[in-house]
Amino acid sequence: MDELQTRILTVIERNSRVDSGELAVRLGVSEEEINSALLEMEEEGIICGYHTMIDWDRTGVEKVTALIEVRVTPQRGKGFDEIAERIYQYPEVDSVYLLSGGYDLMVILAGRSLKEVSGFVAQKLSTLDTVISTATHFILKKYKDHGTIMEKKPEDPREIVTA
Repeated sequence: MDELQTRILTVIERNSRVDSGELAVRLGVSEEEINSALLEMEEEGIICGYHTMIDWDRTGVEKVTALIEVRVTPQRGKGFDEIAERIYQYPEVDSVYLLSGGYDLMVILAGRSLKEVSGFVAQKLSTLDTVISTATHFILKKYKDHGTIMEKKPEDPREIVTA
């Protein structure tokens, strides 16, 4: 990974909509160099996808997000990879992370209701033979997500007066 690639990743991690022309100007290189570096990083799997961050609370769409800590029995010769793969195949699952500490995996999933998410945990996740235990935490409000502040406070239009 070269310096240009690192600089590109730093910019697009915060804003994936920035176009290659603007990236070229910001980083002081040609647009062709930007396009070439982006293509190379996509082919190498460094850039895995492009996503849009949505504040679902403002849409009126009912959506519940949960963080589920999962303790599992790792399988001989396969470790945690096979059970993680089994879990991330479910369409409800947004993310799966291997953790250090008291739990082995963190599963993030979304559903239309608390009941739907609880049903997934009880009927699908907890019934897997290598799952020892789970702890479910529902996200009640997001303040900041992936470096983005979700509720920006309006600026006070009044002029500051000092004596």
